[in-house]
Amino acid sequence: MTDQPSPEPTRPPDPHGALAAAHFRRSRGWWRIVAALAIVVAILALLGRFAGGDGVVGDHIARVVIDGAISTNRDRLEALEELAEDDSVTAVIVAINSPGGTTAGGEELYEALSRLRQTKPVVAVVQELGASAAYMTAIAADRVLARRLSIVGSIGVLYQHVNAGKLMDIIGVNLDKVASGPLKAEPDFDEPLVGPARESIAALVNDSFEWFVDVVAERRGLPRPEALALADGRIVTGRMAVASKLIDGIGSEREAVEWLVAERGIAEDLELVTAWPKPDQGLGWIGAMISGQARAALGLPPAGAIALDGLVSLWQVDPAS
Repeated sequence: MTDQPSPEPTRPPDPHGALAAAHFRRSRGWWRIVAALAIVVAILALLGRFAGGDGVVGDHIARVVIDGAISTNRDRLEALEELAEDDSVTAVIVAINSPGGTTAGGEELYEALSRLRQTKPVVAVVQELGASAAYMTAIAADRVLARRLSIVGSIGVLYQHVNAGKLMDIIGVNLDKVASGPLKAEPDFDEPLVGPARESIAALVNDSFEWFVDVVAERRGLPRPEALALADGRIVTGRMAVASKLIDGIGSEREAVEWLVAERGIAEDLELVTAWPKPDQGLGWIGAMISGQARAALGLPPAGAIALDGLVSLWQVDPAS
C-alpha cells in the first residue's frame, strides 16, 4: 500500500484578519462614495461655469461689497468697469463696512465709482462702519445712507512712526546704512521723527489731506471752510452725519432701493445681485479652505489680510498690521 501524505492541519480562522478585511471593504466603499460625490460636484461646477457666469438673467441691481481694509485692487476695478458696460445692470448699491485703508485705495475706489455714476445711478449704504478711505468711497455715490448708529467720518490722513531707538540700545543693536540722499529711507525706526524727515512726511500727509477735503466739499455741497471744520478726524453717528450733511439720510439697502425706484425710475422688484466680490466658480473653494487651514496652523494671517504700511486714511490702525 502506498503511503498517503498526511493532511495539513486545519488552522482556526484568524479573527484579526477577518476584521481587517471587513474594515478594508467598508473603507473602500466609503472612498467610492466620496469619489462619486467629488465627480458630481465637479460636474455641477462646470455646468455652472458654462451656463452663463453668475446665472443672472434680465435686468437687476448690482451690489458691490466693500468690506474690511481698503487697498488698490485690479480685479475690483475691472469688475466696476464691467458694471458700467453691462446693460442688464440698472443701478448699483455699494455696501460699505470698512474702517478705511490706504489713501491710494480710497482714491481708486472714489474715481472708479465716479465713472460708474456717469452711466448708472449709485447709492452707498454704510453698515456698521464707513470711515476715512471708506467714507471717501461712499461720497462718490449719488446718495449716501447709513444706519442711525453707524460710524461715519474720520476725514483725514495718517502716517504712524515707531521709534525703537531705546530698545535697540538696550539689546545692543546698532543700525547703520548708506543712502543716496538725506531723506532716503527716512524716517528710520531707530530714530525719532524730527527735522527734515518729519517735514517731508508732513508735506505728504497735508497734500493728501487737502485733496480729501476738496472732494468732501465738492461732493457734499459744503463750503470748503465748513468741510475743513469737519475734517479734524472725528467720527460721528449716522444721525450726526445727516445733521452735518456728511450723508444724505438714514437707511439700509431697502431704503436705497426705494430711492432708486422713486427718484431714478428703476423698476420695482428687481433682483439685487452681488457683483463684487465675484462668486467663486468651480472648485476654488477647496483650495481656499485648505490654504486657510494651513495658514492658521502655521500661525500666519489669512491670505486676504492686508499690511497697511505708510500713508493711510484709516480710522484706527491695527498694531499688528
